[in-house]
Amino acid sequence: MGLLETVGAKSGEPRTTPLLYLEEGDRVVLVASKAGAARHPAWYHNLRAQPEVSFSGRRGGRRPYRARLAEGPERDRLWARVNDLYAGYDTYQGRAGTRRIPVVVLEPR
Repeated sequence: MGLLETVGAKSGEPRTTPLLYLEEGDRVVLVASKAGAARHPAWYHNLRAQPEVSFSGRRGGRRPYRARLAEGPERDRLWARVNDLYAGYDTYQGRAGTRRIPVVVLEPR
């Protein structure tokens, strides 16, 4: 588990969210699953509104990142990797209906 720090899209207030994550080199990969709910999680809306975020993981210390969505073949590859980490993501995608669960990449600033 790691801690994602965003700025609230509506409130402008700092928000901290504990999330499962995957490290890929110096990048961090997150899945906006919300356990397969029909809507994206609040943290996803926050980083879409303000992609400059911080993340604290097992490497220790809070680090600044810029968030972006994984698309196309990159998303497919990362989706397979995160499902190796936690098999529940495929189940969540089934629950999500027409919502495609976003895969988010945090790149160091």
